[in-house]
Amino acid sequence: MTTNTNKSVTYEGGCHCGAVRFRVEVDKHKADDCNCSICRKKGFLHLIVAQNKFTLLQGEDVLTTYKFNTGVAQHKFCSICGINSFYIPRSHPDCIDVNVRCLDGDALPQFEIVPFDGQNWEENIHQLRS
Repeated sequence: MTTNTNKSVTYEGGCHCGAVRFRVEVDKHKADDCNCSICRKKGFLHLIVAQNKFTLLQGEDVLTTYKFNTGVAQHKFCSICGINSFYIPRSHPDCIDVNVRCLDGDALPQFEIVPFDGQNWEENIHQLRS
């Protein structure tokens, strides 16, 4: 059950080993659960925020970037523990996509999780952009 859907909340989060830490301000507690090949394997729950709502607190020096297919998305992950706590998404290249599962504490129940058919990305991308 979501409880903060209309309230702005600031969360902190990071990777498994703690080398990467970030802060994110959330206005809308909705996350997309994409079934595309990479998201399904990573278990990524997408929280797309404007860049000015995201602050990298530490770890820029240990981040590695993975690109595939069109090369637009910049999948950032910790080079120490391998966790992908945020990235720059293809759907919103001017934003940051935070993995809700990487937020500290028990933040996940605060979010509405919405399925997204990323296996058929081209036919469904309008759902993320609206």
